[in-house]
Amino acid sequence: MEHTYQYSWIIPFVPLPVPMLIGVGLLLFPTATKNLRRMWAFPSILLLSIVMIFSVDLAIHQIHSSCIYQYVWSWTINNDFSLEFGHFIDPLTSIMSVLITTVGILVLIYSDNYMSHDQGYLRFFAYMTFFNTSMLGLVTSSNLIQIYIFWELVGMCSYLLIGFWSTRPIAASACQKAFVTNRVGDFGLLLGILGLYWITGSFEFRDLFEIFNNLIYNNEVNLLFVTLCAFLLFAGTVAKSAQFPLHVWLPDAMEGPTPISALIHAATMVAAGIFLVARLLPLFIVIPYIMNLISLIGIITVLLGATLALAQKDIKRSLAYS
Repeated sequence: MEHTYQYSWIIPFVPLPVPMLIGVGLLLFPTATKNLRRMWAFPSILLLSIVMIFSVDLAIHQIHSSCIYQYVWSWTINNDFSLEFGHFIDPLTSIMSVLITTVGILVLIYSDNYMSHDQGYLRFFAYMTFFNTSMLGLVTSSNLIQIYIFWELVGMCSYLLIGFWSTRPIAASACQKAFVTNRVGDFGLLLGILGLYWITGSFEFRDLFEIFNNLIYNNEVNLLFVTLCAFLLFAGTVAKSAQFPLHVWLPDAMEGPTPISALIHAATMVAAGIFLVARLLPLFIVIPYIMNLISLIGIITVLLGATLALAQKDIKRSLAYS
């Protein structure tokens, strides 16, 4: 069982060979790669299926034991600062991994036939697989720096996928709108992460939560500054999950291919924001008013989305507001 957790760091990297090989193939052997383009769906689905099986196994172990596992590699740059990378396995990670891989596999299977006549078939599968890799890296991250790196990779992939048919002006405009809107939230997320590091001196979730709770309990930190940092962290979630008032990018994101629309809604882009709130919940619940703010934003988004959906004539845009 220990080995299962120890080697779970490989989860995000299992699907990665597909986009890398497609990129190298298109660069060095473009004709041969394009002639064999339909074969790339199989390794994409196969590798993601392997990750799904591994994720289900982890989820079963989590159900029986409910243990939390963290593995960290430390890289000491100098005596004052060290960079740490690792993976963090808990019930939330297991649930999200199963969700991402299950929906990802179904979307890839559907995409094989849906995109079969499109000239960008290979590019599509490269983007899709890298999108899944980024999301898996996000949910297995053990610290806020890793979260932010994979958070930005998810944003980059969504930009490429929404603007997949970039020759259409409306699609090009939609991907730019999504990119700019999400950068607003991402800037807030970055400031919030730096603020938390300034307060606690740690990026690791376990250390961060423990230090933060002690500081709040002993009243050793400025409550206004802490609330501001928590609000900035939540701003990243507001943008990624298309919550009010940064919801404006999501309906236009339907200009991408239909499988992209399904993936953004069902398992990845929007769910990333929900995951971040769930991951940082031990931090949010000790700060007054933040949970009330999160609830208020959620209620406004639900009511606004339901109202705007009634006026839509395109089914994809109507589903986007749902």
